[in-house]
Amino acid sequence: MTTGNKIWFLSGLTLIAVVAVFLLAPIPQDIAFHNFADHRPFLGISNFGDVASNLAFLVVGITGLVLLRKARLPAGMSAIYAVLFTGIILTGLGSAYYHTAPDNDRLVYDRIPMTIVFMSLFSATVAELIDQKAGVGLLVPLVLTGIISVLYWHYGELTGNGDLRLYFLVQYYPMLFIPLILWLFYRPGQNQGVRELVWVVVWYVIAKVLEHFDKEIYAAIKVISGHSLKHLAAAMATWWLVRMFRMKYIKSK
Repeated sequence: MTTGNKIWFLSGLTLIAVVAVFLLAPIPQDIAFHNFADHRPFLGISNFGDVASNLAFLVVGITGLVLLRKARLPAGMSAIYAVLFTGIILTGLGSAYYHTAPDNDRLVYDRIPMTIVFMSLFSATVAELIDQKAGVGLLVPLVLTGIISVLYWHYGELTGNGDLRLYFLVQYYPMLFIPLILWLFYRPGQNQGVRELVWVVVWYVIAKVLEHFDKEIYAAIKVISGHSLKHLAAAMATWWLVRMFRMKYIKSK
């Protein structure tokens, strides 16, 4: 398959995914979503486990920004990674804020940073594996789409018509798109960064499984909840992004 055909294939798949998602009925936020397993306070902080586990994102994001200052790369690529690493930091801050008193209003501050990470990762993958100029050009439109997906959902909730379809597309489609890019555009000898991106996807899947079994995990081990472990697994996924950046732009120099 030629490069042009591969791009047409991915574009067509993206269009199908968008159409398929919006053929579904609107998806409101289940209010039970905010009822996490571990409510234990500590040091005056409510839901301490779910709040404190977000520190891992701060460590990863700050490490990424420190490495970015040491790297020499084109301005467009630097912008992608600056947005990505900043988004990781904001994810930790936003999620910690949300988990102190979970509700729909605070969930906005949790979800917007996550969409920044998803969309800037999407942009970075295109730039690294398909075409740098295209990836850089996609950064702003993708990030804006992510932010709009959250605002659209929240405005709908305020008016009694909450709809998570666009947000779910922003959250999950990159995790399908990235493995497809790795498969379609992998070239022999292009090992740098590929393994790291695979681990990003693997740890993200683990994080979603832990999130799903939040209460069951907490009931079984009593020490930490599935949702707190989800934060740590998701932070591990972002650590592999920092590792990829370091190997490609720091270690080789």
